[in-house]
Amino acid sequence: MAYDFTNFKAAVAESEEWLKKELSLLRTGRATSAVLDSIHVESYGSLSPIAHVASITMEDPRTIRVSPWDKSQVKAIEQAITKANIGLSVSADDAGLRVFFPELTGERREQVIKILKGKLEDARVTMRKAREDVIAELKQLEKDGGISEDEHFKAKDDLQKIVDAANAKFDEMAAKKEQEIRS
Repeated sequence: MAYDFTNFKAAVAESEEWLKKELSLLRTGRATSAVLDSIHVESYGSLSPIAHVASITMEDPRTIRVSPWDKSQVKAIEQAITKANIGLSVSADDAGLRVFFPELTGERREQVIKILKGKLEDARVTMRKAREDVIAELKQLEKDGGISEDEHFKAKDDLQKIVDAANAKFDEMAAKKEQEIRS
């Protein structure tokens, strides 16, 4: 009986998605609408993500245009972005808002890279915990007679191959983001 790695692969995919999301939120000096995803604005008595009350477009590499569908929302969106305190400048005009991404300094780039490496390590730790759970399950299966010793070691080898592939993917994502930050 071969061990079913479906749950482990799902945990790895979840870690990969989390890392991808976290890396997209790291500011690189280039404008990205993902930065605004976590900001909510007061709209008609409830909190809504900015994308639900306005269209978001890229004007140039360091500027985002936020065009509210209801022009009375301009002030609320401006306040929400300012309150978020994520280091962006906001300017209102007749068509909506412009969100400016300041140029990153060398020191700030290094800080962002440290954060990036921390996020990468968090993803690896999550994967290691899932791997340890699978190894414990394999030991228990062998102890209970569900699998043989050979099957246990083969499953551990297969598990390690999945882990190595996931680590390579994580490293690739982090290296790409680091290159983006440094440029």
